Amino acid sequence: MRNPWVLFLCIVVSVSNLVAQKPDKPSSSEIYHDLQKLNFLGTALYVAAHPDDENTSLISYLSNEANARTVYLSMTRGDGGQNLIGPELRELLGVLRTQELLAARRIDGGEQRFTRANDFGFSKHPNETLKIWDKDKVLADVVWTIRQIKPDVIINRFNHRTPGSTHGHHTSSAMLSMEAFDLANDPNAYPEQLDHTTTWQPKRIFYNTSWWQYGSRENFEAADKSGMLKLDVGVYYPDLGLSNNEIAALARSQHLCQGFGMMTSRGTSEDYIELLKGDMPKNNDLFDGINTTWSRVAGGDPVGAILNNIEANFNFKDPSVHVPELVKAYQLLQNVKDPYWKELKSKQLKDIILATAGLYLEASAEEGSTTPGSTTKVNLEVLNRSNLPISLKKVELIGGNTSISPNSTLQNNEKQNLEITFEVPTNTGYTSPYWLNEPGTLGTYAVNDQLLIGKPETPSAFTATFFLNIGGTEIAFDKPVVHRFSKPEKGELYEPLAVLPEATSRIDEKVLIFATAESKDINVKVRAGKNNVAGNVSLEHPMGWSVTPTNIPINIPQKGQEVTVTFKVTPPNSDSEGIIAPLVTIGGKTFGKELVEINYDHIPKQSILMPSEAKVVRMNIQKSGEHIAYIMGAGDEVPESLEQIGYQVHLIDTDDLQPGVLDKYDAVVMGIRAYNVLDDLKYKQPVLFEYVKNGGTMIVQYNTAGRWASQFENIAPYDLTLSRDRVTDENSEVKIIAPNNPLVNYPNAIKESDFNGWVQERGLYFPSQWSSEFTPILSMGDEGESATEGSILVAPYGEGHYIYTGLSFFRELPAGVSGAYKLFANMLSIGKSEVKKESNVKG
Repeated sequence: MRNPWVLFLCIVVSVSNLVAQKPDKPSSSEIYHDLQKLNFLGTALYVAAHPDDENTSLISYLSNEANARTVYLSMTRGDGGQNLIGPELRELLGVLRTQELLAARRIDGGEQRFTRANDFGFSKHPNETLKIWDKDKVLADVVWTIRQIKPDVIINRFNHRTPGSTHGHHTSSAMLSMEAFDLANDPNAYPEQLDHTTTWQPKRIFYNTSWWQYGSRENFEAADKSGMLKLDVGVYYPDLGLSNNEIAALARSQHLCQGFGMMTSRGTSEDYIELLKGDMPKNNDLFDGINTTWSRVAGGDPVGAILNNIEANFNFKDPSVHVPELVKAYQLLQNVKDPYWKELKSKQLKDIILATAGLYLEASAEEGSTTPGSTTKVNLEVLNRSNLPISLKKVELIGGNTSISPNSTLQNNEKQNLEITFEVPTNTGYTSPYWLNEPGTLGTYAVNDQLLIGKPETPSAFTATFFLNIGGTEIAFDKPVVHRFSKPEKGELYEPLAVLPEATSRIDEKVLIFATAESKDINVKVRAGKNNVAGNVSLEHPMGWSVTPTNIPINIPQKGQEVTVTFKVTPPNSDSEGIIAPLVTIGGKTFGKELVEINYDHIPKQSILMPSEAKVVRMNIQKSGEHIAYIMGAGDEVPESLEQIGYQVHLIDTDDLQPGVLDKYDAVVMGIRAYNVLDDLKYKQPVLFEYVKNGGTMIVQYNTAGRWASQFENIAPYDLTLSRDRVTDENSEVKIIAPNNPLVNYPNAIKESDFNGWVQERGLYFPSQWSSEFTPILSMGDEGESATEGSILVAPYGEGHYIYTGLSFFRELPAGVSGAYKLFANMLSIGKSEVKKESNVKG
């Protein structure tokens, strides 16, 4: 056998190719591995709440050791998290994390499904979660998944019996899974689903427990494990040259936007699953007592006899010798009446036939995007790398309503290049995540097509079906139409073919703050989706606002070219907010979408069409000071937001924090999680505190509790203890408990109504203890909990002021929440009222 580390590198390269949409090119060992999976007729479903909740070790074990069809059902797409690699948040982050999950599944061998649940942010209890999610809809989606994939065993990542002890999404995922376990076999539950599928009863359901559930490893060692299975998920796969935990680490490392890149590990590793319902299996075999052979399916025995013989006598040197028997098995499989197994195993078997025959099939569009009504050219590459008698009868372009019939013989290693030119039907849907096509609710995406619910991504608009005759049997192979191209610095690349509008538009600033009644020039960028786009652009606006001119003509000669037009927007004199939306009119058709492209090396390029709009806010806001030093932490948009109300924000590196450097700034602000991610700050605290002592203002935004204490004993000039306290309800009651403090009086009078319209949460990681020098300003709490007073604390230090706040300004300011702007301006202005009074007295 080849050196396992050579195979390891080959698989890593293969993974990167898959991510980039390149066709599969499996080795003999990988074909054999897939053949083992083909001969196992069992399915496992793993259930959790978020994209990074999955146990990749167990998913890989089920897929590669048990050889089961293994599906991960994530309730959400992770929209409520943060992003460590780019600017995508909310819906766009959900798209990115969806693709990272798919990248992980391509490595560990699993499949991916979702519900319509939206990750609306941290939730303290499943009661809140299920109310916001709309429990009935999400439960229906879990039932739908079970009925579709028909799992024999279900494994829950979280414990349904401990509500309130962890993230409400976590517990809810397990509770819904437990309920769906029984409902999936009830024809009276969600009967409309049965137009497309059948009822199903899984055999067993487990909980993926661990020592942390018991508080310590010692407690877990002493626990009764008679109701548990112990699995060694560190098993080694000689045919892959990798251990299961190496595969799991590679899969886990695809969650780059969450910072989960990790080293691989090797050796025995134990995982435990606790039986919740069903009979206890024997010998640590999840599928004990379940028929997972071909005899499970009526008419499957003759198929299994052929395929098991091929597996037992697999020719690693020349897998093509098995093609005639594989084709014979395929013919027999078409006589199987069970639609589930027939469809699933036919697809797996066709992939193996393609691989063993050395067949290479590709359909590549000449350009990366097209538009409805446009003419598109697709290049076809067909190659037979065996001595088998194979001919290409026809290629049909599904979605393009066209076909060609070469009727050509495929000689060994003689490539055939063909092409299909077609007109994209005018009713072709745009390329965009299907769950974002319609407005949803806070907790649930709107998806009305039952057959789309649960799919990880929107199906490709165009598929090339190659009809091949292999030894007298015609078999159809589907390949999505992609775009193949190259870059000098990266080599050959593949990306999905996107169907886009004739024109898209965008306003870069998603929130525009008007602190006075003065007009602002607003730039609208228009991008052509095809050549020779001519029309005009107008700007919808709220009542009371004015826009000039009414419309602006455009003429864009080249596809992909972008032009900028400028409108003058004038706000009303009084407070007001609303939406401005550019509309591009071309030939009587109006286009109002913005194209957002997400393009990272570890995922395929994503094209997302969002409503093209920006929020405009007119607020009468006062401020003192002008120059702000900002030390970026984990990344946020607070500096851009502060600039919108007239501050000049200067990004400062920790290396620049030298004595006296900060003296010219009116305030210094620490970005979110600065003390978590900037190790050098531990050496810079004396500089920062000296600046405050000499009359400066220092504002520290939230940091994660427990991730800085070992380095920073002095995050504040006085004793301050962070906790995990948070207020997750953005509508929770807020009380001002220090009404005479400057923070709620100067230069803007803060009222409790200024906390209306906040988004996602109030704040997080509030201090739980602080010294007497600090003054708490606000009191707030979630329903059913005691109010906390640690959301914003201020303390004088020398001649200046130190402020710690866990309020989520990093969410509220980019969302244009006027009360958040006023409060932040007051923080930056603290101490300036006294200076102003002294100046007036001297004058």
